[in-house]
Amino acid sequence: MALVALTEADRRLLWSKMRTPAIVLVVLLLMLGTIVLLGAWLPFRQAWIIEAVLTLLMVGTVLIVSMELGAEPPIIRFFAVVGFFWVAILFGMTLLDYFTR
Repeated sequence: MALVALTEADRRLLWSKMRTPAIVLVVLLLMLGTIVLLGAWLPFRQAWIIEAVLTLLMVGTVLIVSMELGAEPPIIRFFAVVGFFWVAILFGMTLLDYFTR
């Protein structure tokens, strides 16, 4: 199986296209790692507040960068935000059922 060698121009073009997704991936993984560590170690009683803020930041990052909502028309942005709120409502109802049993 022969590997294709990339020229310097191809590498620059590839990096220019993949720079934002690569940086976003690293940032999301760092936030997830922080949430997991805070949940595992529980360094202080109100660590859940930091976890909730990080979770909201992760959702915002996915909405803005991965879904590219900044470049979409307003109707698409509206339905994307409504969809995330609907998922939040369903998740909240599931947690309510779990916590009341």
